[in-house]
Amino acid sequence: MTVKADNIHSFIRKIRNSPKKTSKRPLPDLKKSYLFFKRSFDITLALLLVTGVLSWLLPLMALLIKLDSRGPVFFLQRRIGKGGKDFTCYKLRTMVVNQQADECPASEDDSRITRIGKLLRKSHLDELPQLFNVLSGSMSIVGPRPYMPADCHTFSKMIPGHDYRNFVKPGITGLAQIKGLHGSKTDFKTIFWRYQWDAFYVRNAGFLLDLRILRRTILFFFTQQMPLCG
Repeated sequence: MTVKADNIHSFIRKIRNSPKKTSKRPLPDLKKSYLFFKRSFDITLALLLVTGVLSWLLPLMALLIKLDSRGPVFFLQRRIGKGGKDFTCYKLRTMVVNQQADECPASEDDSRITRIGKLLRKSHLDELPQLFNVLSGSMSIVGPRPYMPADCHTFSKMIPGHDYRNFVKPGITGLAQIKGLHGSKTDFKTIFWRYQWDAFYVRNAGFLLDLRILRRTILFFFTQQMPLCG
């Protein structure tokens, strides 16, 4: 994606002129029915995947993780959810136990990543435990990806009104991810456009849009063109 710097800075100036309108706009009342059906869909799909896939796949992955390196099977991390409230995000552990895990996200060739961790990351299977987050209500199947508190603080300084994306629950996959804005990149251009797609999703959230995102995610998942995480 090629973007002229002048266009970005011009857009940023427009946002700075009215940050309150951008960051405090609530979801329309007409979407209450959508949120009800979205939650019902989340629970149904998550239950199907947990009982049909995780019930046999999770014990296998847990054994491989234990055989590969010392430490817990799950990696628990604080993330920012709906309304700016933090929650515990579940993932399979893909790195050796280290003190920087909560502050320094792993890069593609990070030496902390274990052998089985590389496989889990490449196949995106390390994200599957987030189905339990969906069942608990802290996440949705589709929505903006949740950030660590430190990242949220940093990105809010970079992009005015960045907390607008927190009007909805974070998701396992989202619009920004299917547009190719995924991974651990934190440069201004990536964060700017990731926020634009997240904000677009919040403004236009609907069941048909969710289905389109889910369809694209499944397509990319099986063709190995896009990771679910971001």
